[in-house]
Amino acid sequence: MALSIVMIVLGLALLVWSADRFVEGAASVARHLGMPPLLIGMVIVGFGTSAPEMTVSALAAMQGNPGLALGNGYGSNIANIAMILGITALISPITVHSQIIKKELPILAAVTLFALFQIYDGEFSRMDAIGLLGVFFLIIGWSIYQGIKNRGDALAQEVDSELDKHPMPFKKGIIWVVAGLVLLIVSSRMLVWGAVNIAHSLGVSDLIIGLTIVAIGTSLPELASSIIAARKGEDDIAIGNVIGSNLFNTTAVIGIAGAIQPMSIPSEILTRDWPVMALLTLGIFILGYSRDGKGSINRIEGGVLLSVFMAYTGYLAISAL
Repeated sequence: MALSIVMIVLGLALLVWSADRFVEGAASVARHLGMPPLLIGMVIVGFGTSAPEMTVSALAAMQGNPGLALGNGYGSNIANIAMILGITALISPITVHSQIIKKELPILAAVTLFALFQIYDGEFSRMDAIGLLGVFFLIIGWSIYQGIKNRGDALAQEVDSELDKHPMPFKKGIIWVVAGLVLLIVSSRMLVWGAVNIAHSLGVSDLIIGLTIVAIGTSLPELASSIIAARKGEDDIAIGNVIGSNLFNTTAVIGIAGAIQPMSIPSEILTRDWPVMALLTLGIFILGYSRDGKGSINRIEGGVLLSVFMAYTGYLAISAL
């Protein structure tokens, strides 16, 4: 048990650090190759911070732990909205200026409903996984089109400013991309091994461990980047991280895991976890589209989101006893 805890702690620390280096390197390389700032913010930063979820879920599926893979994907979505946006809004209220983000919100809501369609029969086949991955590539294509079409967007300006403040040589960016990917895989193996051992030792399901310890741990890169962005007044980066990450989790993370290993869907996913994720997604959709045209999450709303996350996590802990 002690060794498993050490592996989880070390794995999470290395996972967060390597994901940060990977995103920084990838953003730098993308800029050197001429990628528009908006695409860097949406695709590289937003989706790149989901690299921990992707590697952890893929390894869990390969090792025959589908509950851990599913719990990590759905649990990370819940943590992204309720924990990350909740904490970030408490520190600094978030205002949504970017039109691209507002266009992504209904897509996230639609993808969440599509995910229910995929798992409603209690089975997640390879065809279901291919369907989700197809949606993911459609979103990427749409993002590229919108990025080319809307070069003056607020998110693009914030990303461009951030890259100007922290320039990185092309070769160094390549090194961090490669090193970051290798360390992501190594740290993910450490985390999955420790999490599975603890679950077996305590008699707790892989799903619960995935929804709690693993999901919170793999969401730490988004938490760090969103807090830093909000404190700098870069609100669109803060919320863009969460929306991009949730789109990636729902489509690519779950899709990759299902393509590797088809799985049965625990009934708790349908009756407990998906409804919580859907309600939180609806909540952020409503907050992002205020009547005055400028969506926002104030401190009170942030406190409500964080309270929902604490209540949900507490319920999971009690149900595991």
